[in-house]
Amino acid sequence: MTNHRLELLRDLYSRMVTIRLAEERLADLVTAGEVGCPCHLYIGQEAIAAGVCAALETDDTVWGGHRSHGHYLAKGGDLGAMFAEIFGKVLGCAEGRGGSMHLLATDVGILGTVPIVAATIPLATGAALASKLRRDGRVAIAFFGDGAMEEGHCHESMNLAALYALPIVFVCENNFYASHMALTGRRAADNLVTAADAHAMPGEVVDGNDAVAVYDAAVRAVARARAGVGPTLLECRTFRWRGHVGPSWDMDVGVKRRDELQQWLDRDPIRLLRRVMESAGVAGAAFDEVDERVRAEIRAAEAFARSAPCPPADELDTHVYATGAR
Repeated sequence: MTNHRLELLRDLYSRMVTIRLAEERLADLVTAGEVGCPCHLYIGQEAIAAGVCAALETDDTVWGGHRSHGHYLAKGGDLGAMFAEIFGKVLGCAEGRGGSMHLLATDVGILGTVPIVAATIPLATGAALASKLRRDGRVAIAFFGDGAMEEGHCHESMNLAALYALPIVFVCENNFYASHMALTGRRAADNLVTAADAHAMPGEVVDGNDAVAVYDAAVRAVARARAGVGPTLLECRTFRWRGHVGPSWDMDVGVKRRDELQQWLDRDPIRLLRRVMESAGVAGAAFDEVDERVRAEIRAAEAFARSAPCPPADELDTHVYATGAR
């Protein structure tokens, strides 16, 4: 294995561990009642955000949904600003007004995460159109779940992107559940990737728990987009370990899932990547160093969030009502 490839694996591991440990801490805070903001956790899906974002440049844009802590952190969003946002503090990435589902970091290309299903797919497509008109070489990434592919504006966006050969990659994080409804309970066939054929773009099914496979697929799709050839659909198949919202395991709004969790726990994306790295000669101490560094960063982020001021009460209606002369 080349040194460059080994550095890639180290980078992917660091991004994934940061997402995992940060969300485990958030789960503890929600359980303890110290965080009242609804948190949709990304645990179990870390390989997708890490693999895709490792294939991007800083100026490339990513657009997420309600489960976007992983996208934010993998793209380089500030950990302290995310914790402060979830605590509702003024030093949060959206000044404490957005919470867990509205993360923003324009300096690293995170221009919006929105909890409405499929809402940012047209925004990502618009960003790709703007990039093409400006000829700035940027690529847009639309992250969305399998449920979003049942929304009309997902397909309208794909059609527009294909028609105008826009520099965008559509990344469907298929975790087999839309809220609590299983994929096979909503669709006659497990065939999400065939939407690519319908919209005349390449489509690829990827093991979403294999960070290297995700990265390699993203590199191909991003290169295609940046070259002006047009969009790609990546269906990354994975599984979320926690419920639709909140820290609970295997339960979604009171409806028990179909007992698939254990088989996916056995395919932990972080453990799978660690095995690859160990086979390449990476010693256990290297993993311990990453874990210790990330845990220290999370402690610092939490301390920053706790010490940050709350928004002033007299600014409660700021940005809510129009002000000034019309």
